[in-house]
Amino acid sequence: MQTTKSHPKAMYPITTHYCAGCGHGIVHRIIAEVLDELDIQDRTIAVAPVGCSVLLYKYFDVDCIEAAHGRAPAAATGLKRARPECIVFTYQGDGDLAAIGTSEIIHAANRGENITTIFINNAIYGMTGGQMAPTTLIGQKTETSPYGRSLENEGAPIKACELLSSLDQPCYIERTSSATPAKIRQTKKAILKAFKNQVDGKGFSMVEVLCTCPTNWGMKPVDATKWCIDSMEKVFPLGVYRDKDAK
Repeated sequence: MQTTKSHPKAMYPITTHYCAGCGHGIVHRIIAEVLDELDIQDRTIAVAPVGCSVLLYKYFDVDCIEAAHGRAPAAATGLKRARPECIVFTYQGDGDLAAIGTSEIIHAANRGENITTIFINNAIYGMTGGQMAPTTLIGQKTETSPYGRSLENEGAPIKACELLSSLDQPCYIERTSSATPAKIRQTKKAILKAFKNQVDGKGFSMVEVLCTCPTNWGMKPVDATKWCIDSMEKVFPLGVYRDKDAK
């Protein structure tokens, strides 16, 4: 398939199925650019679980497998151990990584598996209709929390970066955002580092990206971007939570 000079080789030049204002397309583009820049497209394997990212194979010109809901880190572990010369990454949403897949991501990180995880946090279940996610904010209304998430009933939002950075083995953990051009540039730096760490055999890296979900938030894209900055970033502070290179 032919591509333009400015289009990443690692990504097919087709229109995605994502809703207007969704952050997935931005992060897809960043990953493809990183694969090109590191010249690792031909040996990369993507692991897509259940969720909005389930059609990942339609967009990336790399080998790709689908894993059961939440099991992407376990599948990635098997792939990386069987084919250590390959670059293996998981692309997971908050319901996948922080709910049904909590044990898989914790233990993959705790073992220091030499894989890369891209974690999309949009504070809601996107593909299945807008139910409350582990990352849904206190007071945020969803299909399954119509009166707003309650600390007493549902507990506080799970903070994956803070949780995984308490473990000894992870190499690199950072939370970024796709809300502004400057933050998108920082997201690319973080994702580039996360993949470079794997190339260099340094161990487990995860980049959490705060993304908008205008459709399920019931907002226009511009309003959703503002809410991400004003509300989500207060609950999920941006920054580096673990970087062994900095020690």
